Amino acid sequence: MNKNLSITALLGITAIVLGAFATHSLKESLTTDAMNSIETAIRYQMYHVIVLLFVNTYKEFSERFKKSVSILFFIGIFFFSGSIYTIYFLDVPAKSIWFITPLGGLLFILGWSLIFIHFARKVMNNKK
Repeated sequence: MNKNLSITALLGITAIVLGAFATHSLKESLTTDAMNSIETAIRYQMYHVIVLLFVNTYKEFSERFKKSVSILFFIGIFFFSGSIYTIYFLDVPAKSIWFITPLGGLLFILGWSLIFIHFARKVMNNKK
């Protein structure tokens, strides 16, 4: 769990640093579309950092469950946000890595699905 929380904290720091860098250093050199894409990447990264903090500190989740959701979200952040950062910060053509961003989104969906299934099962078990 501490490993997951350490990675989560690092991802939080990274989101803040990249947000500050984009806003203060690149705002004048980026198009509005580019800035919007970077903001989306940062926002999705931060949303999932906050959820990872919850997942990894929630006592009712097993260690296996925490690890599964964490891996999905970590790789999802890397693929989704990372691909957007790569396009705009490293000037890699979007055509060469276009397929990575939606894979990250799919991993987010899978992680959220695991959380949904966990709580839906609890609701169903309480109705019996």
